Amino acid sequence: MNRKLKIITGLISLVLFATLIYKLIDLPGGMILSGFLLGGMVIALILVGGLILAWLTKLILKRLPFWTVYFTVTAIAFMIFHYQIYSPTLKIIVPENYSGQVSLIKSNLKENLLTVDSNGIGYLNEWTFKKLYTKPIVVDQNGLDLTNQCVGFNPSTFFGNGTSMNSENNTKIKSLLFEIVPKDKIGEKQYYHTDLTKLVDKEKIE
Repeated sequence: MNRKLKIITGLISLVLFATLIYKLIDLPGGMILSGFLLGGMVIALILVGGLILAWLTKLILKRLPFWTVYFTVTAIAFMIFHYQIYSPTLKIIVPENYSGQVSLIKSNLKENLLTVDSNGIGYLNEWTFKKLYTKPIVVDQNGLDLTNQCVGFNPSTFFGNGTSMNSENNTKIKSLLFEIVPKDKIGEKQYYHTDLTKLVDKEKIE
């Protein structure tokens, strides 16, 4: 029984570890470190911390198998880390022949509004705004896939972060930004700019 439990917990921990490594490829970095390196450091802490915790547990509860405890601890930690770095992949719909900046605004809505208007403005609920970093799928109103024409903030971070101030009531307009460029400019950032203070639906952000 103990051997089977060790194998099961070990397999679960291994699968979670492998999927974490895959996810870290797209994880945004911080400061001068890549997301993969930062995430790798967290995984290393989990692996070492799991050994220490399993050893301490074994000292207190001697009957518990060391490796079963270790695999259980790391599996739980990996699941928590999975949740922490989870990002949804959104499908954004833009007007036909649209090119320019796409601005996804942090809103007070319960659901995301991903069909953007003629100014490239859509709205995200608070949870999605905080969790989002993966490149979205982008299509126009006719279903034409424009994902290849999308240009991100930089090679390691797709979404740029924007903050504008509404001078009327000092409300902050927080947004996640990227560009849709013409076919002859694929991969080339055009530095479009949209004055969000005049264009957002203020009822959705207050």
